[in-house]
Amino acid sequence: MIVRKVTDKEFRRYGQVIEGVDFSQLLTELGKIKDTENVEYEASYQPLEEAPVAEIIREHCFGEIKIEIGYCVGKNNKLNALEYHRSSEINLAAKDMILLLGFRGDIDENNQYDTSKVEAFYVPAGTAVEMYASTLHFAPCGLKENGYAFKTAVVLPYGTNFDKKDDHGIVNREEELYFARNKWLIAHPDGGQEGAFEGLIGDNITLTDNWQFA
Repeated sequence: MIVRKVTDKEFRRYGQVIEGVDFSQLLTELGKIKDTENVEYEASYQPLEEAPVAEIIREHCFGEIKIEIGYCVGKNNKLNALEYHRSSEINLAAKDMILLLGFRGDIDENNQYDTSKVEAFYVPAGTAVEMYASTLHFAPCGLKENGYAFKTAVVLPYGTNFDKKDDHGIVNREEELYFARNKWLIAHPDGGQEGAFEGLIGDNITLTDNWQFA
């Protein structure tokens, strides 16, 4: 698989590298979080949210609205699913990682998405990237030389990924993707995402040592 860098022009469709913010405080706190074998996600993590830089992120990157700062950690080299929000998401890589990204506009009328459209982007440790609301994404992948381990901070508007209401009383095409607050999810049949709509068609993309930079 061809992997581009987030500094390449092709990434501009999906997001941007965050500049002008010193994320070292968050990186220090991320370093204290235990590595895990399985992928674990915590939407709101107090030590990250209490770092003084959190207020700068809220003002500079999210237009002064209330935010949550959590983390995602584990070992992963598969796509498994794609999600989107009604908002941007910021990821701060504590370890080198690869993002598998798609474009929301490519979801078809049956809520299916062809995984051959997915593009891969390398994020070096210490780099923060914003992914736009139109960008499909999911848990990052680690690099083989690191045992596919990754660790990243995840910044979103407050309440994202919290439990949703059981029934909105609305029946439309998008509702079957609604998985958690501010989270719409399309899973691959082989992705192990229990309860999610299985609309990814094609390969469950797996990163091996065969990938190369564009």
